[in-house]
Amino acid sequence: MSIKVMRPIASWLVARPQNAVIGLAGTLLLPFAQIISGTVMALLVFKHGAAVAAAQGAVATAILAVISLLVSASVSQVLGNALLIWVPVILLVVMMRGWRSLTLTLQVTVIAAMLITLGFYAVLGDPNVFWGEILLRISDSFRDMGLTQHADILVEERDIIAPQMTVLVVITTWSLYAVVLLLGYAVYRTLPGITGNFGLFRDLNFGRVLALTMAVASVIAMLTGAVWLQNFAFVIFALFWLQGLAIIHWLHAQKRVPLAVVILVYALIPLLNALLVMGLAVVGYIDAWFGFRTRKPAI
Repeated sequence: MSIKVMRPIASWLVARPQNAVIGLAGTLLLPFAQIISGTVMALLVFKHGAAVAAAQGAVATAILAVISLLVSASVSQVLGNALLIWVPVILLVVMMRGWRSLTLTLQVTVIAAMLITLGFYAVLGDPNVFWGEILLRISDSFRDMGLTQHADILVEERDIIAPQMTVLVVITTWSLYAVVLLLGYAVYRTLPGITGNFGLFRDLNFGRVLALTMAVASVIAMLTGAVWLQNFAFVIFALFWLQGLAIIHWLHAQKRVPLAVVILVYALIPLLNALLVMGLAVVGYIDAWFGFRTRKPAI
């Protein structure tokens, strides 16, 4: 299904300030709010700029806060969700509007993810201890909700899960915000009269510098056995999944694969999450070195 089916909704959201406020407030309460409400905020920033979109977000948050008070719900949770979902999205779109480049913006976010990964080890020393405590708190929450079996499993597997948490959190967080940025940009481009073009997703390329960084880090990690460096290299590699997905879109644009293949890939992501993401990362990483999309087809 084409993203253009979103055009009437996008046009309605940007038509009047009250529409934007309703859209932001309503989507913040929906399941998968980080993706849906984040996409709405990205659309508004692309169309109206950060100041206007942030003001509309503030009004939407205030309305939800008042409603929360009336129904004795948590106001702090509303404020926390709004800040966590909207602020990073606003920053990303501001960067993209300023640099006028989708690729540069995502390249910078990859560098930020790399620095955050290193930051975990620089600040915490051993993140496993930190994540172990977090997992215990989560298990306590499960017990409070009556999910005793889930809590027991989490405690029993804590030593296995904790070492993977840093990588998992960085990759998942980066992927969510990157996808929201791309969705917001795609919906924005469906609006009539839009002339601003910051590049196409199907042309995304993280470049050989990041690919080389991953390769060097992997070799050093293998020689030294440094766990932090192994995780650092893996984070870089995994983020290439988005470039792999871009290649699928490029192949469709070149009429080399049908739309059904693109739809199938998206449909399989929730089912084959880790496996499919790693497969796309392999494709994206190889493309960073060999530039398949820049090669002319053989005659």
